Amino acid sequence: MAHSGINVLLEGSNFSRLMGGLWVSAWIAVVSLFFGLIVGTVFGVLRTTKSRVLRFILRLYLEIFRIIPTVVLLFLAYYILPRQLHINMPADWMAVLAFSLWVAAEFSDIVRGAIQSVPQHQRESGLAIGLTRFQLFRYILLPQAMKLEVPAAINLATRVVKTTSLLMIISIMDVINVGQQIIEANNSTYPTGVFWVYGLIFFLYFIVDYLLSLWARKLTARQ
Repeated sequence: MAHSGINVLLEGSNFSRLMGGLWVSAWIAVVSLFFGLIVGTVFGVLRTTKSRVLRFILRLYLEIFRIIPTVVLLFLAYYILPRQLHINMPADWMAVLAFSLWVAAEFSDIVRGAIQSVPQHQRESGLAIGLTRFQLFRYILLPQAMKLEVPAAINLATRVVKTTSLLMIISIMDVINVGQQIIEANNSTYPTGVFWVYGLIFFLYFIVDYLLSLWARKLTARQ
């Protein structure tokens, strides 16, 4: 047991490094969701307007981000945009940019669907009592739509959390990248350490996403 694979997690600062990598993955996911949900809400509202041109542009935006793999978005944000636009930003913030644009595209469709699900008679009632379109969205449509959006938004959050596993390809020290470094540094001493390191990473991702999934199911059951 002197060289049991599980000991690799306790060797030196390996465990704290993994937790630090998890924190990097978590804050990138949270910040991306924060900006993405705000922008997605605005885009979703705009997609319900009467302007065909605006709806077409936002629909095209959605389809682009649905078609392009997330790994390609990360490469574009990290390697292409900085060179073409002369942007000098850390890799983690470029990842936030890529994820935020992706979340905004996906959430805009959720918002659009939720708003259009509000019964037509409530729209008509709001307009009949003299509400402006802004007041109609603020007091009637958006509050009701939010109840429908929450479960889908949480499911989107679980996808973002899982997708942070791609951050290692642009050299961000996320939990996957840290785990790989620990495995390579301790491979000779702990040959089976790879199973314990990736087992812990799997467990951490599972716990986060499982709790979010449970929350989404409970919210769905209440509606």
